[in-house]
Amino acid sequence: MSQLRKAMLGVALSALAMGVQAQAVLPSAGTLVLLPAQGEVKRANDQALATLMVEEQDKDKAVAASRVNRKMKQGTEIVKQADPQAILTTRGYYTYPIYSDEPQKTSAKPRQPVGWRVGQYLDVLTTNLATLPKTVAAAQSVLALNGLVFSLSDNAARKLDDERIVAATRNLAERVASVARALGRNPADVVIESMDFDGAGAMTSRENSPMLMKSMRGMAADVAVEEPSFEAGETTLRMQLIGKIRFK
Repeated sequence: MSQLRKAMLGVALSALAMGVQAQAVLPSAGTLVLLPAQGEVKRANDQALATLMVEEQDKDKAVAASRVNRKMKQGTEIVKQADPQAILTTRGYYTYPIYSDEPQKTSAKPRQPVGWRVGQYLDVLTTNLATLPKTVAAAQSVLALNGLVFSLSDNAARKLDDERIVAATRNLAERVASVARALGRNPADVVIESMDFDGAGAMTSRENSPMLMKSMRGMAADVAVEEPSFEAGETTLRMQLIGKIRFK
């Protein structure tokens, strides 16, 4: 190969290499980029909401109501003694007539109830998860466990919210650095103009879906109940973040 051809080939290869390098380093001065990011944090649940209930049936409405009132009072005292720090709330007092399944012979007269169903609910909010099985078992000697949900206490939720903000911001910083390197720029050349946290607030529970327990009615007050087994699970908080960045 002649010296001239070698020289021309060298120039062509140099030009090709410079073209590839120019394509790798894209012009980015003044470029505005909208960059999504996400933060996710987890923490073990430290709070439980147990719903206890009592229901009685009797031909006499007053008799049924009296039994409900007595058992609810007994159950409330049991819970207070077992867990003095728990927050108790009674709710959902109901009284329903019970009608016979036999078809009504005539429609002229209104149906007459053959009995009455009376009941009431007691919500127990507690962070004392260590003694929760013992508390529930003691209350089940009078009341029935109708539902149980685990979650984060207010203090734990506030701390976890701070952690997810940090996690989302850190993820944004990592993605900014990745974009800068992809454009052949120094991450220090990036200016974050704004951060949009509108996607924040998604809360999901893992391994702690509300556990609805079938109620057991008519339990005698002197029957001992074995302690139930509970697993509190954990809560996951996620935060969506959109960062508006610009290259100098």
